[in-house]
Parts: sequence; C-alpha cells; structure tokens
Amino acid sequence: MNVSSLKNKERVINELMLFIRKVFAEPEICQIAKDIARKHQNEPNALQLIGEELSATTNVKIPIEHSDADDLFLELLIDIVKDEQALY
Repeated sequence: MNVSSLKNKERVINELMLFIRKVFAEPEICQIAKDIARKHQNEPNALQLIGEELSATTNVKIPIEHSDADDLFLELLIDIVKDEQALY
C-alpha cells in the first residue's frame, strides 16, 4: 500500500469519526437521515439528493463534490433503509 492510499484511508476514517460525534451529540440526526434516505433511495441521483437535503436540514454538511467518506456514509444509509424495509 502506498503512502497516498494510506493517507486517504486515514482521512476517510477521520471524516466518519467526525460524523459519528455529531450523531452522538444530536441523536435525532439518525432518524432524519433515514427519513431522507427513504424518500430519495430509488432516485437515479439518490446520493446527491440525500446529501443535499441532509445538509440543508441538519448540521451534517455534505459538499456537492462528495468525498469517499461522504459516499460511504450515504451508501450505508441507503443500505440501512433497505434492510429495514426487508424486515417488513
């Protein structure tokens, strides 16, 4: 593994840790994020729509140009919502 790859992985981990801290500080973010994901999950540009609405309605700010951590979080969010729906 090269240095650049390691630094990128470290950056992704740090971004995800920052997000987790926000969720612990404001646990309602989880429900809001899942509601937004449910609304947009089947759209062709779901990641962009979810990121924009989440940024507009919470203190989680996802830039228009998503980082790897942003995409990882948004994809995980959609997976969580799909898993919930599969249980019903």
